Amino acid sequence: MGTDNLKELYRSYTGMDATHVQELPFSGSNRRYFRLTGGGGSLIGVNGTSEAENRAFIYLARHFRRKGLPVPEIYSQTDDFLCYLQEDLGDVLLFEAIEKGRSSRVFDEHERRLLRKTIALLPAIQVMGAEELDFDCCYPQAEFDSRSALWDLNYFKYCFLKPSGLDFPEDKLEDDFRRICDILLAESSTTFFYRDFQSRNVMIRNNEPWFIDFQGGRRGPVYYDVASFLWQARAHFTDELRNELLSEYIRALNRFIPADEEAFRDKLRHFVLFRILQTLGAYGFRGYFEKKPHFIRSVPFAIDNLRLLLRNDFPEYPHLAAILHDLVNLSQFAESRRRRTLEVKIVSFAYKKGIPDDPTGNGGGFVFDCRGVNNPGKYEWYHHFSGLDQPVIGFLEEDGEIIPFLENVYKLVDTTVKRYVDRGFTNLMVCFGCTGGRHRSVYSAQRLAERLHSQFGLKIHLVHREQNIEQIFEEII
Repeated sequence: MGTDNLKELYRSYTGMDATHVQELPFSGSNRRYFRLTGGGGSLIGVNGTSEAENRAFIYLARHFRRKGLPVPEIYSQTDDFLCYLQEDLGDVLLFEAIEKGRSSRVFDEHERRLLRKTIALLPAIQVMGAEELDFDCCYPQAEFDSRSALWDLNYFKYCFLKPSGLDFPEDKLEDDFRRICDILLAESSTTFFYRDFQSRNVMIRNNEPWFIDFQGGRRGPVYYDVASFLWQARAHFTDELRNELLSEYIRALNRFIPADEEAFRDKLRHFVLFRILQTLGAYGFRGYFEKKPHFIRSVPFAIDNLRLLLRNDFPEYPHLAAILHDLVNLSQFAESRRRRTLEVKIVSFAYKKGIPDDPTGNGGGFVFDCRGVNNPGKYEWYHHFSGLDQPVIGFLEEDGEIIPFLENVYKLVDTTVKRYVDRGFTNLMVCFGCTGGRHRSVYSAQRLAERLHSQFGLKIHLVHREQNIEQIFEEII
């Protein structure tokens, strides 16, 4: 048993027993991760099925650590290299630390700072990490070459393109595959090629990034890792943020090797295309063949990235480009795109006239009772104003009771919106009721509508029922 070996390894390394073993959440690989805690502290135990892959990771981690790079320290391993102990970096992935931005497509300064720190560290592992590195220790091969590039392209063809049911001229596609390889490998490389550099493979500890899961790395061009990070399928980076992070990366790269930004960007687009195809191949294999639902759910996001990339021509690959245009317009992908568009309907109402019906047939959603909040309507001065007017807004905000009420509402609704978006739901209804449907409920509904539109960019249908007012906040694309 893997856990028995890990417990013995913990005891051998620390001199004490592991009193608790917790398996950590599933990852995309065949390795299993456990947190072992006891008198010797908290360590991460890894049980992998491939000796060669584990050897590569352990060698690379120790090499990078000697270079002063932020990677987990390897403490001990079994003689067969199927189990090993490494430093516990905590539980926060960069992917999770930027969840708010990924959900809303609006990244705050804290999230941007983490992303800038991460991308600025990448050249260090690519250039410094390659110094004195024995690439023959890499797995499954020492270098990114035409063979491995064609393997990835055919991975896309057989695991994703063919299962899609699309008919295409295979011989012409193969010709374009060879053209891609020629362009990708036109320059010789002496740098380390991380291969899967993305926000799920970066841990955040004390607001600093640490690199993990680089066991597939080898000698290769730096462009691929940049494409992998900035075009990660579910990262939802805007073009503006990508450009900001790309400039940050090139500035950091220039501290090690000269890089012309215009030439870098021109070369990068070929690697972006290649990376998206490789990602779709992996999603096809892991999702369609291994039946892992996480990867199937990620397919529409990668298709969206491909759809956006194809707004610019790829005259170098005319047949591939034509096939990809047909692919992104297949009905199953157009439908998945529509399914993931969430619309939120927000209604203010008077309880005496009944809770609003849900026309979508979903049976309604949240209904929040505002009647516990101090009512400006009990004062004659406010009778002819509504929750949209400054006198009522001032009363409610200065009185203060509505502020903590809405803060609790925001926590509940924000969480649900994120889950609905992630699961592809199309409708959510949120209602606010008060005595007359004029002051407190109107104010609350208006504030939530503005917040959700600003935070998530969703289409919002706002209805102040008793005021006969409707407003549409269009989706921010």
